[in-house]
Amino acid sequence: MTRPVTGGGGLQSLLERYPRAGRREALRHQVLRVRGRSVAWLPPLLLLLGIATVDANTTGDFRIISWIVLVPGIAAAICGAWGTAAFAVLSLLAYLVVDRAWPDELRAGLPDLILVALGGLLATAACAVRIRGEEHILRIRGVVETIHRTVLRPLPARWGGLDHAAVYLTADADARVGGDFYDIQPGPHGTRVLVGDVQGKGLGAVEAAAALLGTFREAGYHEPDLATVAERMEVRIRRHQDHTAALGRPDSDRFATALLLGFPRDTTGTVDVVNFGHDPPLIAGPRGVRTLPTGGGLPLGLGDLAPPGVPTLPPVRRFPFAVDETLLLTTDGVTEARARDGAFYPLAAEVTRALTTDPRVTKPRRLVAFVRDGVLRHAQGHLEDDTTVFAVRRIQSGVRRPGPG
Repeated sequence: MTRPVTGGGGLQSLLERYPRAGRREALRHQVLRVRGRSVAWLPPLLLLLGIATVDANTTGDFRIISWIVLVPGIAAAICGAWGTAAFAVLSLLAYLVVDRAWPDELRAGLPDLILVALGGLLATAACAVRIRGEEHILRIRGVVETIHRTVLRPLPARWGGLDHAAVYLTADADARVGGDFYDIQPGPHGTRVLVGDVQGKGLGAVEAAAALLGTFREAGYHEPDLATVAERMEVRIRRHQDHTAALGRPDSDRFATALLLGFPRDTTGTVDVVNFGHDPPLIAGPRGVRTLPTGGGLPLGLGDLAPPGVPTLPPVRRFPFAVDETLLLTTDGVTEARARDGAFYPLAAEVTRALTTDPRVTKPRRLVAFVRDGVLRHAQGHLEDDTTVFAVRRIQSGVRRPGPG
């Protein structure tokens, strides 16, 4: 699944080069529509007319009227149940009309008539089964979409005084949400940003991500100290581990790497960062690209592994962050994307090259679109892990920013 860039462009061409099963299914429905109207009935109708015409204009040594049994079979694949039933009846009538036009000694007769009738019945039944399966898939996708919107909620434009853009690529073509997560939470103590990646895949990773996001949204709003927000997230993931262990689940030891950022309300030229074992963020701006040396703290959920005398939680570090700079946060799906020769995607070098060519790439929407397209090209569309690209930038002074509520 691909979540589009917030306001970004260029995704369509990349997805056309690297199609997925879901896109092929959607393309099939698009091909069978003209100006918004369904033309799924056209292929079986043309096949029926073609078989009847050929049979009526050949010698008795080449009778193909029994091939008309293919017509309801084709209809079953692309039409509805009633349409398939209509083609089954129409094929039976066409068989009777065409076959009776021949002399008695050249008619196909009752056996082929039974074949056409039985083929129509089976095709109609198969079409009903297909439609039921498609409806079941749609219901499942609806549930998954609800989970997706709950875990990765839509973010308003210019939320919390930040211009932002995000793209989320799942390694599973049929999934819409995985272990990557991100959010922005404005509050009375400033705006907090979270980007992270839960270890592993599946529903267990989604549950852990949802638990961390829930705690972040509450603590990020109420707590004045970013270190306290980090502490509450560490406690929350441990509680989640205890809960899954009590249930006897084998994935009770999940952990998460994350970047927790704070944009203080009273300071406009800095950003506070807590790094829970995550890839360090990049800052891109008119003065080039630099990596923030945030250190390598332990991931969320592994704080008890810290050596004696070493703090369990990573420290809050403050860095200069100008208003004309953009902070780029990615998960390891970006930095660990491999080309065919095994080379990893050179994120910092590629962003530097892009800024040299076009300084406007520093805008969040352009930046995440550039990284997304670069990762897809580099990996030839074969993503081994969920991939998140998230960029934030302070809104220029003079632009009204939303209140904490």
